[in-house]
Amino acid sequence: MLKKIPNKNMHFANEGWLESHFHFSFAQYRNFDNMNFGVLRVLNDDIIHANSGFDTHPHKDMEIISYVVNGEITHKDSMGNEDTLKRGEVQYMSAGSGVFHSEHNKTNKDLRLLQIWILPPKNNLTPIYGQKKYEQNQSKNKLLNIVSSQEGNSDVKIHQDINMYVSQLESNKNLDFIINKNRQVYFVQIEGSSDVNGCELNHGDAMEIKQEEKLNITAQSDSHFLFIEMKEEF
Repeated sequence: MLKKIPNKNMHFANEGWLESHFHFSFAQYRNFDNMNFGVLRVLNDDIIHANSGFDTHPHKDMEIISYVVNGEITHKDSMGNEDTLKRGEVQYMSAGSGVFHSEHNKTNKDLRLLQIWILPPKNNLTPIYGQKKYEQNQSKNKLLNIVSSQEGNSDVKIHQDINMYVSQLESNKNLDFIINKNRQVYFVQIEGSSDVNGCELNHGDAMEIKQEEKLNITAQSDSHFLFIEMKEEF
């Protein structure tokens, strides 16, 4: 079962310094029929304008992943971490029992990132933070597992049972991904366009994928995408 979510149908918020497309109910966008997809609770496609950002604020009982599309983000938190990430880099933070952090674009250019919140398997876990720099050739014309569970194969490991993949697929090239029984996928077309199981996705579109045995992905133009594989929600 495929459910396409066009970018134009997503809630758009413009705070002046921040422009966001919300995939799910978040902040001023209240929609109790669109709260989550399995353990995926938040996916915001954010543009943070130059010399602005999120000042220090708290998080608790959430696993937060940031994937940088363009620009640079500087992170600082109450655990003593301070780092700057660029395109293709991944930042992860399991807020667990509680943490304060800030996120800023300290450059003169716009920053685009995907902010992804995953529900944890239980509350009050010990907070963890990390980042990973992936090289472009690791995801060029192949799938790169950028986040997994503690039992998974990715260098970035969170507590929840998910796998997150990205690819930068050249036009007309094709990839397949087997979906195991009782698993589902949330697919995000970050840049370019793809055909996914016969459904066309363009820049910013998304798709919920349930009860499918595999993904067949063909790049219709140079295509940059991300998807999250998780336990199926019935």
